[in-house]
Amino acid sequence: MSTETKSPDTLAGKYLTFALHRESYGVDVLKVREIIRMTSITAVPQMPDFIRGVLNLRGKIIPVMDLRRRFQFPPQEDNSQTCIVVAQVRLPDGKVTPMGLVVDGVEEVINLNKADIEATPDFGGQICTDYILGIAKVKGVVKALLDIDGVVGADLLKNLRNLAPATAA
Repeated sequence: MSTETKSPDTLAGKYLTFALHRESYGVDVLKVREIIRMTSITAVPQMPDFIRGVLNLRGKIIPVMDLRRRFQFPPQEDNSQTCIVVAQVRLPDGKVTPMGLVVDGVEEVINLNKADIEATPDFGGQICTDYILGIAKVKGVVKALLDIDGVVGADLLKNLRNLAPATAA
């Protein structure tokens, strides 16, 4: 995860926006592999509460994170709008792996210009905003642009490696 501040110039581009706890967020569309309906997720013991488990996506086992829980929002029952955004997440060692992200609902793909994006506000030293790339203003609505690698976090990714099936010796 990079701690350098990105300028609106480098953040301009296409973003997939989604709803989460009555707010709107965006991730770089190039990080998104696909969007799937809510499906059966297999729980994995001893994972943080925001890891729902794993799912079998066309023969590949991928971890699934509940973004509502990750951001410590109040729980909400899944409904017809709840879906899983499958994103490509960069591991600390540079490898890229798919991860499912449960969101309240997908909104749209938007094209943001540098004029639409402002730097992340400074909330003081006690609040970490490393995972927020910037804040976009679209049609009067504020959308936080997320660094999905930062949201997942390097410490969590180390734990997720344990989800990979062991190979027979």
